[in-house]
Amino acid sequence: MANIVQVLVDAIALGSLYALVALAIGLVFGVMRLVNFAQADYITIGAYALVVPTASVTPPLLLGALPAALMIGGVLFVVVVLALLTERVAFRPLRNSNPSTLLISSFAVSYFLQNLVMLIHTGRPKSVGIGQGLANAVEIGSVRVPGVQLLTMGVTAGLLVALVLFLKKTPLGIQMRAAAENFQMARLLGMPANRVIALAFAISGLLSGVVSLLLTIQTGTLDLRMGLMPVVYGFFATVIGGMGSLPGAALGGFLVGVASVLLQTYLPADLRPFRDAGVFTLVILILLVRPQGLIVTSAAKERV
Repeated sequence: MANIVQVLVDAIALGSLYALVALAIGLVFGVMRLVNFAQADYITIGAYALVVPTASVTPPLLLGALPAALMIGGVLFVVVVLALLTERVAFRPLRNSNPSTLLISSFAVSYFLQNLVMLIHTGRPKSVGIGQGLANAVEIGSVRVPGVQLLTMGVTAGLLVALVLFLKKTPLGIQMRAAAENFQMARLLGMPANRVIALAFAISGLLSGVVSLLLTIQTGTLDLRMGLMPVVYGFFATVIGGMGSLPGAALGGFLVGVASVLLQTYLPADLRPFRDAGVFTLVILILLVRPQGLIVTSAAKERV
């Protein structure tokens, strides 16, 4: 029984991380119909902001040397500004273009940011030690839960509640929901399009900054592609949940995380290196049954 609970905790912790990434993707897709693959680089740059640019594999800390509150605020500020900058420079001028043009622009932004990080920090993986105290496990009954997993689940729960309240209770949140349902109609009714889209990117950057910190605390390493797989899984979670549906994105993130941990735990040892193939197979099977995703928005119904 303890083993099952332990696996369940691991699954929820990983699903929480994917849910945050899926929400970041879903927010931008909701208002712009853009799958922003530069999201992975937002995560990477947020993590690299913790250290001084150098070729060393154990670089001195930059933002990571600040007290915890300042460090968190600094990383979030860097990623939010980066997200707003890419929206203003690379995506706003193309807003009326077709989706394939926007998609290509997101790939271009992603490759530019990857090469920028490589130029400043070199391509060598680096080790960084922040939040080491969170690696200690907390015993809850017969289950040992690492502090970083408790932090991940707590932060995700808090952000989900805050995001729901923002979207339902504030004028900007309501405008963002209206834009996700029917952007042109919302704009004709007076919605400030630039402000709403910039806000979606800012929240997306905020979520990416949080993922940067959680990933760095979990792994203790920095790598050019550290944001890639979370964003790939986050994208699958968004598709499974239903494109344009924020509750669906969060649900999809948890489902992908649970599937990943269960396969890692219960597959025979020889097959565990192929766990990702199993997850992708499950994604295909779900989409064959429900190609529109688990939760369908009214806008998606109209398109169908």
